[in-house]
Formats: sequence, C-alpha cells, structure tokens
Amino acid sequence: MSRDAAARTAPRLERQAAEEARGRLEHARGTRLVQPRALTETGQSADDHLMSAQRDAIERVLKEIDDAFARIEAGTYGLCLACAKPVPAERLEILPYTRHCVACRGGQAG
Repeated sequence: MSRDAAARTAPRLERQAAEEARGRLEHARGTRLVQPRALTETGQSADDHLMSAQRDAIERVLKEIDDAFARIEAGTYGLCLACAKPVPAERLEILPYTRHCVACRGGQAG
C-alpha cells in the first residue's frame, strides 16, 4: 500500500475503531441504566446500605462511561492516562470505559 493510500485509510480505521468503542460504551451505559430500576423492583428499602452502595457504584461507572465518550472526542480514548501507552484492545472490549492499562491499574477494575 502506498503512503497516500495508507494516509487515506488511517482516518477511516480510526473512525471505525471510535464507532466500535462508542457501541461498546452505549451497551455498557444501557446495562447500567436499567440496574437502578431493577434495584428498586427488589422491594428493598431505599435506605438499605447495600442498595445505596450498589447505586453509588452504578453512578461511578456511568461517570466513567461519560468520561470515556469525552476521551473518544478528544482523540485520547484507548491510551492509558498514567503511562500514555495504548490499552490492549482485549481490555477495552471487557471494560470499554477503562482509563488505565493493567500494569498501571495494578490489576484492579477500571
């Protein structure tokens, strides 16, 4: 492939990767948005400590998803915020909103 052809192909591939990332993030967001409703339907008291902790965790993930959308727009999605190296595609498939590679995150989720 010539350099000109490669230069034309690169933006298309980047757009495709961004669209795939958006799709994974939309799926993750949709999943998290139904969880509070499911918690409410369990009949537990809104003051239940476990229910409150679950809601807080869902809200944190939704914030991380929104942050990931912002990184897509900024062109930094898929780069570790700590070391600036690319986050492996496999990790992004599992945690599309992750901000760190495994090494920098120490194996913890996110």
